[in-house]
Amino acid sequence: MRIYNTMSGKKEEFIPIKEKDVKMYACGITVYDLSHIGHARQAIVYSMFADYLRFIGYNVKYVRNYTDVDDKIIKRAISLNKNALDFSKEQIIETEKDMLALHVTDADVKTKASEYIPQIIDFINELIQKGYAYNTSNGDVYYRVRKFKSYGKLSHRNIDDLLDGVRIENDEQKEDSLDFALWKNAKTGEISWESPWGKGRPRLAYRMFSNGFKYTWRNNRYSWWGKRFSFSTS
Repeated sequence: MRIYNTMSGKKEEFIPIKEKDVKMYACGITVYDLSHIGHARQAIVYSMFADYLRFIGYNVKYVRNYTDVDDKIIKRAISLNKNALDFSKEQIIETEKDMLALHVTDADVKTKASEYIPQIIDFINELIQKGYAYNTSNGDVYYRVRKFKSYGKLSHRNIDDLLDGVRIENDEQKEDSLDFALWKNAKTGEISWESPWGKGRPRLAYRMFSNGFKYTWRNNRYSWWGKRFSFSTS
């Protein structure tokens, strides 16, 4: 079987890291509203991959995440006078109904960002210690994009070209306009967790895959996470 490798820009023979074992991660839905046709496409594509890989003899561990802590979720929950996580749970239930109606193969593991806050904090701390992130006086933490020399490699773009079309957050405490938030201090009425930088919430799409998958993060489509193949459509 040959699969298009975004990194090389070519179709390559699919060679699992460990013989017949395939660990497949799908970047899931940010549940700030009901699912739409794009979510359906994603679910169907990954379902087809998982089903076919199993059909030809692979042992597949299929993981999909839900981003249940996000700016849009918080804003929507506040407008409805609801707790953000309660609102996320409601949207996940509706999404699961839609996926069931599509008859797609369900993921073996479905994670939620809110279930891994301690790990997220540890991961961000590690990035700070290694100089890849920095915290500001107001309790935010930003990723130093230019520190990661391979940033933009997956999209085959020069780092200086990334300002075009990228959403820029206005914050005078940012070292560089390209830097993006990993952790944001909580405003009044927002859901929050204790952290070394004060009460706040994660701003990175976090995924955890046990037994071999490392913590991963992404910002738009420009980051890459070092595995041989990525099935991500984001």
